[in-house]
Amino acid sequence: MHAFDVLGDPVRRRILELLAGGERSAGSVCEVIQAEFRISQPAVSQHLRVLRDSGFATVRPQGARRLYAVDPEPLREVDDWLGHFRRFWTPPLHALATELARGSRQRRLAAAPEQPAQHEKAEQREQPPQAAQREKRERPEMAAQPEESENSAKRRPE
Repeated sequence: MHAFDVLGDPVRRRILELLAGGERSAGSVCEVIQAEFRISQPAVSQHLRVLRDSGFATVRPQGARRLYAVDPEPLREVDDWLGHFRRFWTPPLHALATELARGSRQRRLAAAPEQPAQHEKAEQREQPPQAAQREKRERPEMAAQPEESENSAKRRPE
């Protein structure tokens, strides 16, 4: 059976979601699936068998119980195949992340209008020497303030 035939069934997808959270007994999987999909225990067992036979799930006995877990290898193969198509949704998702960040920043600035001024002051204090020199050339009022470097502080008599 092809991977997409296996994953095409909503019951099997839900079982894989349950198993992705960690190893589970067949009984606990059966309880959840029966409650959500209203199918019989033998039907759930058949879905577990399809997952096991197709390599999506592993099973190991523990006493009288059978513990199921996800086998990641077939999922990697599906992910590799989907890689050919990622270019269709990755750039829009990056653009969405940018817009969300921009909106968060605008809300943050609107909520605290005094913060940008504090931020600008901090940026001015942390400017590298070249930026400070350029700012003095561009803003003559800054040139009137003496620049103090480590060397000039050492040369100054006390």
